[in-house]
Amino acid sequence: MDLIDFHCDTISKIYKDNSELFQNNYSVDINKLKSGNSIAQFFALFIELNKVKNPLEYTLKMLDRFYIELEKNKDYIALARNYDELIKNKAQNKISAFLTIEEGAALKGNISNLRNFHRLGVKLLTLTWNFPNEIGYPNCIKKDMNKGLTPFGIEAIQEMNKLKMIIDVSHLSDGGFYDVLKYSKSPFVASHSNARAITNNPRNLTDDMIKSLSEKGGLIGLNFFGQFLGGNKFSKIDDMITHIKHIKNIGGIDVISMGSDFDGINSKLEIEHIGEMDKLFTSLKKNNFSESEIEKIFYKNALRFLKEID
Repeated sequence: MDLIDFHCDTISKIYKDNSELFQNNYSVDINKLKSGNSIAQFFALFIELNKVKNPLEYTLKMLDRFYIELEKNKDYIALARNYDELIKNKAQNKISAFLTIEEGAALKGNISNLRNFHRLGVKLLTLTWNFPNEIGYPNCIKKDMNKGLTPFGIEAIQEMNKLKMIIDVSHLSDGGFYDVLKYSKSPFVASHSNARAITNNPRNLTDDMIKSLSEKGGLIGLNFFGQFLGGNKFSKIDDMITHIKHIKNIGGIDVISMGSDFDGINSKLEIEHIGEMDKLFTSLKKNNFSESEIEKIFYKNALRFLKEID
């Protein structure tokens, strides 16, 4: 079955370790993507803000490495900036690589940087990571949970709507989530988040958020991190099924997608890499999910979303 995954941190690791996209020891490489029937992978340029002096410069260096890897592997993988390019790549038997940024501080509070990243092929922006920035506040800091977007943050999501860029609320404060819901005219995503009612972690979405995101036409990409799945260091398929069932019950099957967070999590993984997604497929079948429901979770909801925002 085809697969679209909304989040991995592989490019950031390749940049730091000077490793390769074709084959590596991580959870995502081209060989593993092929064995997992991936038709599209979203690659995050991840910035750990407290360890980077200049987030804009650092992001541009990672972006350069991303394009070097694409050029080296152009027979197997190609950039996609929209639904049509994904379909074109698929027809040529190539995996689509969508480029994302995980940390809005890369913009340095300047809308022109957002537009330039869009020109360079960035399709999705995760507005915050674990630190406050010019856009808003993270959900990992309790005192900031109810704070909303800054004036620049509101300007940024409105510009992203114009550019047809995907707004990602994973890591964003609860107050920020509801500001995006209020100010964005387009559907948006929580690219790698789970259900807070199942695992009470602020990184997960409340039932009201799940319902609101569904009604907006957005998506939740299931995160494989054990702390967000079962509240422990083990990433178990049974916990994934529990979250999927709950999200389906609250928001419907059309809101669920994949957002593994591979190569950005340190759990002990029952699904060790992107090539082992058949394990989740088998478990979903055993838990009475129909073939059409599994298709939606694995790739069809993502295709629908990409087509709608373009």
